[in-house]
Amino acid sequence: MGTIAVFENVSLDGVTQDPTGDEGVSRSGDWRAALTPADRREWDKLILEDALSAQVLLLGRRSYEFFARRYPSRTGELADRVNSLPKYVVSTTLVDPVWSNSTILGGDTLDEISKLKHTVDGEIRVYASSRLVHTLIEHDLVDELRLTVFPLVMGVGNRLFDHTSNPKPLRLVDRRTVGDSLAYLAYQFIQDTKSGWAFAR
Repeated sequence: MGTIAVFENVSLDGVTQDPTGDEGVSRSGDWRAALTPADRREWDKLILEDALSAQVLLLGRRSYEFFARRYPSRTGELADRVNSLPKYVVSTTLVDPVWSNSTILGGDTLDEISKLKHTVDGEIRVYASSRLVHTLIEHDLVDELRLTVFPLVMGVGNRLFDHTSNPKPLRLVDRRTVGDSLAYLAYQFIQDTKSGWAFAR
């Protein structure tokens, strides 16, 4: 049985949209631009550590296309790991994925992802993919949420829990500073069996 862990970069006010600045959501541009070189090295180490613990990538179409335009031509330990991982993309419009080891999940999203969880032995990692993440959280399919908090207040942009319709209790399972500027927080989704909540599956 696999577990789904969502890894997101998030601002202090909960925005996850456009951390690279490609969409032009805000004038701040790439969130990483304000990091010191030392902080950027520590952030890079965190991303590599996370990628090495994943067995599979699960992505929405837009995020898949974003990564697929960049990673195949990159070199280095992180690029080698990401390029070699099996990739599952949730899409009803993508026909011919060109990134290596890619499979389209084109049927019912919830059914396909539930089947994937029962197939994979290890961590299924979701990067970016905000629309997909909202769906996964709403339907209790996320087991762990991992956040790198950037010291920015965006004021605009889509937020992590914009579309959550009911309470989602969480347990803090890891916390650390990354360099001098970033915070890393990891939470498990939990339920209290007395009130109907149980560990997300």
